[in-house]
Amino acid sequence: MSERKKAAIIGCGTISGAHGKSYKLISDRVELKYFCDLIPERAEARKKEFGEESSVVTTDYRDILRDPEVDMISVCLPNRLHAPVTIDCLNAGKDVLCEKPASTSYELALSMKNAADRNGRILNIGVVNRFSASVERIKNLISSGEIGELYQIYCSFRAFRSIPALGKWFTTKSEAGGGALIDWGVHFLDLIDYCCGGLDLKTVSAVCHSKLGRDIPGYLYRSMHAGPPEPNGTYDVEEYVTGLVRTSGPALTINGAWAQNIDEDAMFVEFMGTKGGIKLFYGSKFKVFTSAAGELITVEPKFELNDAFAAEIDAFVRCCGSREKIRSNIDNVLTTSKLMDAIYSSAELGQEIGIN
Repeated sequence: MSERKKAAIIGCGTISGAHGKSYKLISDRVELKYFCDLIPERAEARKKEFGEESSVVTTDYRDILRDPEVDMISVCLPNRLHAPVTIDCLNAGKDVLCEKPASTSYELALSMKNAADRNGRILNIGVVNRFSASVERIKNLISSGEIGELYQIYCSFRAFRSIPALGKWFTTKSEAGGGALIDWGVHFLDLIDYCCGGLDLKTVSAVCHSKLGRDIPGYLYRSMHAGPPEPNGTYDVEEYVTGLVRTSGPALTINGAWAQNIDEDAMFVEFMGTKGGIKLFYGSKFKVFTSAAGELITVEPKFELNDAFAAEIDAFVRCCGSREKIRSNIDNVLTTSKLMDAIYSSAELGQEIGIN
């Protein structure tokens, strides 16, 4: 058996659990040698879940960079740290899987790409939906012409009063780069870009609302990811975003909310074609609406949902060996960063803007 590769996880918060679990599934090929977090108890907990007796816990990620045995690193840190830590890892000769979003701006995402190119390293971004069995099938249906000319896409990512970690880094613009768009919307925009084979962006007109979380002590909620709230913390991001994006192909309408005063969730993407339409239920399966034998029909494809995180980690490990730039490589996901920048700029200016 070939020698196992050595990997590390930097940042042992919630999302690191998906990475650790997925690495453990391929522990015959990869050893998780390091778990790093500023809170050592969190790193110890991840080691206990996914590591080995010999795994090392550290609070300084530079310990990992100095170890020549480490081949690959998962960066699972707050958004503002993605670019500087990832670039440090690349400069140290490590391959990197950085969680989404690539960074807090297109400019910083581009600097990460440049560092990967300069050092000849692999840099993948955690756009996990590109490894979903549902998304892959939809991409194939569109590219094969099954639904005809794709002319309109609508995506919704809305929930009832679900602002995460209110008052903490999630809701602090200098830390996160934004709110509902950069946290949830990044997944929807990226899977759309992937299904379309790459969007040729033209213009965007968008609006962001920051209303419901401003009174942190008075904010009512049923549950809160990474809560409870920090009453004296910061809330300067959007909980609601809406907009229209024009491309050289389909138009895209987005409607997203961490929190709204409508007690229902709406998590889906609709692809409208001249021969039929597809509705993807986010994180699940999809329906195709079309016609046959002179009748309107609805088709629900029968297939097994896969573990997209496991597929993402496995693909990362494999491409680190082959040196192939796969679907989640930074080169293939920059459009999403550019589009999010444009949406925020349009909302701030209060007008439609062009996208270069």
